[in-house]
Amino acid sequence: MKINLSGHHVEITPSIKEDIDEKFSKIANHFPTLIALDVIISKEHNKYQVEVVTNYEGARISVKGMNDVMYPAIASGIKKLDAALKHRKGQLKANLHEKPQSTAPEIAHEKVQEMNLA
Repeated sequence: MKINLSGHHVEITPSIKEDIDEKFSKIANHFPTLIALDVIISKEHNKYQVEVVTNYEGARISVKGMNDVMYPAIASGIKKLDAALKHRKGQLKANLHEKPQSTAPEIAHEKVQEMNLA
């Protein structure tokens, strides 16, 4: 999985890159069809925000994690991404199952109209 990491008002150090690679390795194992992630770490108003954007099985998934400290913000973003990917995977599995056909009950007035009462 390719991770495109960028910072906005934050310098991306090798330790940050290592931490992100380590934490996203679990997601790569759980979702092997995931190809690329765009991770943007920004700092505004003394809060860190981590935004993760990806495409998974035809759907664009975008999550944001925020915290006063950078590493918990990264962990929050990863947790939210994992939940969003699981939700999407559940939707795809639900679509594979055949849905029951609903049969409309016959309504009495429709039957009377069909009958020739003359």
